[in-house]
Amino acid sequence: MQKQKMLINGERLKDSLEKFADFGRTANNGVTRLSLSEEDRLARNYFRSCCEELGLDVKVDDMGNMYATLAGTEDKPPIVIGSHLDSVKKGGRFDGVLGVLAGLEVVRTLVDNNVKPKIPVTIANITNEEGARFEPSMMASGVLSGKFDKAKMVQSTDVDGITFGEALKSIGYEGDEANRLKEATAFIEIHIEQGPILEHENLTIGVVECVLGMCCYEIEVTGESDHAGTTPMAMRKDALFATNNLITEARTKLNALDNDLVYTMGRLNVLPNIHTVIPNKVIFTLEARHQNPATIQKVEEIILGLTQSSANEGCEVKATKLWGRDTVWFDQEIVDSVEQATQTLGYSYKRMVSGAGHDAQFLASYIPSAMIFAPSINGKSHSEEELTTYEDCEKGVNVVLETVLSLQSK
Repeated sequence: MQKQKMLINGERLKDSLEKFADFGRTANNGVTRLSLSEEDRLARNYFRSCCEELGLDVKVDDMGNMYATLAGTEDKPPIVIGSHLDSVKKGGRFDGVLGVLAGLEVVRTLVDNNVKPKIPVTIANITNEEGARFEPSMMASGVLSGKFDKAKMVQSTDVDGITFGEALKSIGYEGDEANRLKEATAFIEIHIEQGPILEHENLTIGVVECVLGMCCYEIEVTGESDHAGTTPMAMRKDALFATNNLITEARTKLNALDNDLVYTMGRLNVLPNIHTVIPNKVIFTLEARHQNPATIQKVEEIILGLTQSSANEGCEVKATKLWGRDTVWFDQEIVDSVEQATQTLGYSYKRMVSGAGHDAQFLASYIPSAMIFAPSINGKSHSEEELTTYEDCEKGVNVVLETVLSLQSK
């Protein structure tokens, strides 16, 4: 099939985004569509109906993943375009759903133009990317890629004690394991950036090269509780004062490593948390993300060094690694195809990294994969304030279409 010049229908994409936002739309124009909820069931049913209207073959696997395929003229593994339809509680209208509707709009455009693809094109809705109702996040793509054990995943429960397996059956989307995505020519996921970089630099497209590696530690500082009014300052083992020192030390050392390093101390528990008692224990987390494994290793050395720091004010310091991940690099050929498509369309762009996790990072372990970012206004995501302009959504999906057409012609 020759490469063709065509563009998607931006108004139709906008209408689709708004229609799907109705499934769980909140009072402040956000979305609550937790995985395997009634809202998710309705969104899935509507997605299925849209695909069947196009004559697509819709299959569902044992994790509830949906695959809608436009047949190709050759018997080849499909080009898969997809993301997720589930949201966090009081999330936004674009996170995840843009990637699914990008696939729908690409196929609609091919059908509109009477284009019969050489390589089949599949639209994928991957179950429970967010992990907002059933932990962990990226559950189904983790099962597909062998990162997670299905038997454990289906036993994951929500706050009401309902298991993932029970909820999947209740909405009627427990399919056949034989339908799992086993091979593909490419997996392409467009997603909102969820950060401020593209908007800040006035760019339209992010060509994503990798998902950052990271490490997450829990640091426990143990001192002694005494009376806040009767214990001289020099005789205290104050766990919170020691923690303050250690945080300052960690920030100074981490800031000196690399400007691209990001780190967060997101949870801090102070015990016994009484204003008249000297804190005897503080537990806090420190997570860091960077693309270079050597930088992450230096971060870990700094964290472990805190256990022997002279800033501990006589307290005992213990650091426990909770988890980590290696940087996932996307397929160079597919990434180059995305960049070339962006250049062909004349859109401004940059190659960049993803600090957040996405289904594509797991699928990349066995399918040539790439990601595209569209700008997020003020970097907002996972909130009702999340916003990407419809013009930027349209341009991002045009990049998906152009990438698919270029892959078809190779």
